[in-house]
Amino acid sequence: MGDSADPIPRGPEHDAVHRQLTTVANDWAAAIVSNDPARIASFMADEWAIVSETGVTTREQFLAVVESGELTHSAMDLISRPRVQVHRDTAVFTARVTNTAHFGGRRFDADEWTTDVFVRRDGRWLCVLSHITAAAPAP
Repeated sequence: MGDSADPIPRGPEHDAVHRQLTTVANDWAAAIVSNDPARIASFMADEWAIVSETGVTTREQFLAVVESGELTHSAMDLISRPRVQVHRDTAVFTARVTNTAHFGGRRFDADEWTTDVFVRRDGRWLCVLSHITAAAPAP
C-alpha cells in the first residue's frame, strides 16, 4: 500500500472521483449564480478561503458580501476539461472558468484558471481553498 499522499492511480476509482468532483464543481457554480449564501456555503468547509490578486478572503467575508447583495454572479462556466488529482480524501481540481460578476454596481467579466482543494468529509466533497489566476489573453 502506498503512502497516504500517493495519488489514486488512473482507473475506475479515479474516474468515479473525477466525475463526482466535476459534478460538485458544476453544482457549486450554479449555487454561485443563484446568489444564495446558504447554497454557496454548502460547498465550503468552515475554513474555506479564496486567494486572488487582492489577497486572501475568508468564507465569512465572501458570504457576507454575497448576503449584502454587493457581489452577485450572473454566469459561471467551466470551459476546460478539469485536471483532477486525488490523494485519498483530498483532491485538487483545476479548470478554466469564465464568469460574470457585479460588484459595487460594476460589471466584471473574468476568464480565470481556478484551483480548488477539496476534502472528503462524511462522504461529501467540501472545498477548503480556492485560488484564481487570470487567464492570459489569446495571442
